[in-house]
Amino acid sequence: MNVKLEAKGICLQYVRPRTNIYQTVLEDVNLKVMEGEFLSVVGPSGCGKTTFVSLVDGLIPSNSGEILVDGKVVTKPGPDRAMVFQDASLLPWRSVIRNVTYGLECHKVNGKEARERAMHFIEMVGLTGYENHYPHELSGGMQQRVNLARALVMDPKILLMDEPFAALDAQTRESMQEELLRIWAQSKKTVLFITHQIDEAIFLSDRVAVFRARPGRVKEIVDIDIERPRKLSLKRDPRFHHYEDYIWSQIHHGSGQQIEAA
Repeated sequence: MNVKLEAKGICLQYVRPRTNIYQTVLEDVNLKVMEGEFLSVVGPSGCGKTTFVSLVDGLIPSNSGEILVDGKVVTKPGPDRAMVFQDASLLPWRSVIRNVTYGLECHKVNGKEARERAMHFIEMVGLTGYENHYPHELSGGMQQRVNLARALVMDPKILLMDEPFAALDAQTRESMQEELLRIWAQSKKTVLFITHQIDEAIFLSDRVAVFRARPGRVKEIVDIDIERPRKLSLKRDPRFHHYEDYIWSQIHHGSGQQIEAA
């Protein structure tokens, strides 16, 4: 299996306003994500998870180290990566299909092709029949499906997901986790997923990278040796609880910070 994404020696500092004191956010982060892999990052609040995924997307530069996609250094956002944020941020004046085609329009894809590609992913995320609805007519979970379709339609090499289900209620969140695995199996994308919830990371992932408290760095990578496909009933399996307990202990050992177990 090929390395699709690699972080090599990533360090990031910034100067605090007023005090002019340097704050180290990330320190010597080294991480590899393999092609087609689903890898999640967990860690205590403030450990730099969201900052790290922003670096991967090219939204901010690091002080040292480099991010590589297929061996090429990332210097800015590009079509090889697509970000799915916590907030769906749909354009309220555009219908579902016109939200999904927005990126294609920006890249001058002709209308017929853009619509056909959009309909393919609208069907994939389970929104057939809603393509002419507007965001205010959709539930939070449905809006995030549109958000996901909007990212997938650009055919990125890597899907970056920054706590995409955090704003959803518990029942919708679990439903979306199961749906995401179905969509991932179909799209075969490489996924880097940021979450505060240990159970979400275990359920979704091939591996879970545990970040230590700030300054953030990879403390341990845990292989999730549970067969696929996975159903939500897996969360009651003793093997699942073993992973939960172990990852929880790694996060809390010496961190003094909180993270959600479920």
